Amino acid sequence: MNLTDMAGTERNTARGEFALIDGILKPLAAGTPAALGLTDDAAVLTPAKGKDLVLTKDAMVAGVHFRESDMPGDIARKLLRVNLSDLAAMGAEPVGYLLATFWPEALPLSWIQEFADGLGQDQEEFGIGLLGGDTVRTPGPLSLSLTAIGEVAKEKALRRNGAGAGDLIVVSGTIGDGALGLLALQEELADLDPTEQEYLEDRYHLPNPRLSLGQALVGRATSCIDISDGLIADIGHIAEESGLAAVIQWKKVPLSDAAKIAVESDDALVERVLTGGDDYELAFTLPLDQRDDLVKLAKEGGVSLAIIGEMVEGEGVRVMQEEGVEMPISSSGWQHF
Repeated sequence: MNLTDMAGTERNTARGEFALIDGILKPLAAGTPAALGLTDDAAVLTPAKGKDLVLTKDAMVAGVHFRESDMPGDIARKLLRVNLSDLAAMGAEPVGYLLATFWPEALPLSWIQEFADGLGQDQEEFGIGLLGGDTVRTPGPLSLSLTAIGEVAKEKALRRNGAGAGDLIVVSGTIGDGALGLLALQEELADLDPTEQEYLEDRYHLPNPRLSLGQALVGRATSCIDISDGLIADIGHIAEESGLAAVIQWKKVPLSDAAKIAVESDDALVERVLTGGDDYELAFTLPLDQRDDLVKLAKEGGVSLAIIGEMVEGEGVRVMQEEGVEMPISSSGWQHF
């Protein structure tokens, strides 16, 4: 693995680059034998018997996916967590990750240390370690990419394309907190008190990947996805891949207390809740005859679950109001291009 192109004026010494690897990055790989101590060009990973490897990659760019004023540790933890959320959506257990960093030349060493400390904190929480990667200098902006690797029982990975007509649509946790958290950080939710704002901001900065739930859904859910681009957009992916339509009941979408207060103060925020993204909760479909299993699934997954709709014949996603009238939605969610 090539980890020698390090950035920053503080590291312009003969061994500055290697000292950074030894002092900051190697500790992140200490508990991962497959990383080979970050001394070789690649890691060597052997999947457990009867398991498939699941690989996912996400990238984050300053000014696009996070604010330049965000804390380095929070940025690192979110980078890892959004990838772990993808593993959760496939029902996988994480085993390691690869990291690529593009440091602006003026970025101080202290920033990189805080970033690594954030990774270390979440490595301990989620039982995962660094396998290797690459790091280079750039004129900017700060860019980061992480590849997470997990394991799932052979041929049992959760997919988006298995939903059937009549299946229930279920979501974990609460929806809309991530999108509203960004608005709170931008000081666009003036009606919330400091406690409510802080809650939403924390949900934006530090999503909680539903790994236990994803693993509990293997062999039960007919399809699954994590909510990153927005509830409507991501359920739309399930509908499209399964050749069906989805009907969502707005009043059944679970909201946190802070989100409820925000929406009650400004009903225009309803669409932001449905389309804003950054929740990283799981949305999945479940056969109707497994409805009674939801209590057990919630306990195994360690998170609340709510039935918000069903899969039907047709195409697209419809959101229904309480009186049975379809809610007009101007945008389905985040568009990357």
